Amino acid sequence: MLEKLVPRGSTYAADIDLLFDVITYLVGFWFILVFGFFLYCLFRFRRKAGVKAQYITGETHKQKMAIEVPHYLILGCDVVILIMTFFVWHKVKIDMPTPDEEVRIVAQQWAWSFYHAGQDGILGTEDDIATVNELHIKAGTQYKFHLEATDVMHSFSVPIFRLKQDAIPGRIIYGHFNALDTVIGEWDIQCAEMCGYMHGGMGARLFVETPEQHAEWIAANTPDHLKTASIAATTTQESKEDAKNG
Repeated sequence: MLEKLVPRGSTYAADIDLLFDVITYLVGFWFILVFGFFLYCLFRFRRKAGVKAQYITGETHKQKMAIEVPHYLILGCDVVILIMTFFVWHKVKIDMPTPDEEVRIVAQQWAWSFYHAGQDGILGTEDDIATVNELHIKAGTQYKFHLEATDVMHSFSVPIFRLKQDAIPGRIIYGHFNALDTVIGEWDIQCAEMCGYMHGGMGARLFVETPEQHAEWIAANTPDHLKTASIAATTTQESKEDAKNG
């Protein structure tokens, strides 16, 4: 159901959508059943002239079963939801795949700062590219993110990824995502934690790009002196490998 409103844009989005669907169908079934029975009782046992009201204490076996049977059925539904939740939680939060690239995300009142690995593909080096309210990633690439906040609690929310992770001051929280190539384009990033009077305006944009588009963006945003250094380092490394190979 969610996919009809917001596209699935990550490798684990379908698992989260399935969990939402199961919860919706199970809760919806019991809601309709109980509400329907409630309306039935309103009309079936409405006040009538000359008919005395019945006072039911719930002490007979039949009356107890009317409560206990639905109770155990609902508990069974809860168990199904808990088991599915455990597997989805493990896949999204616990099982951290080996990353192809990393990105640093910093939240502050009221903007997002993103630090992308430069041409060397390594985060935390001189050629990192910093942007404000723009996150650029490659489709089909496994990313590990480092999330932090500089002032108050924020929440990094990417609807198409079905991703929402709180950012807590004083902590670095890690997570992952892998964008599907079906969502190449521009998408919303939101703050999902009330963080001050400009919380509603703390939005950013996610750019999911092809490898070629991403390489062009990296090249366009890398300073010329770093481009030269990167090319020189690559050439030196290739020369060493050629000499080693004889």
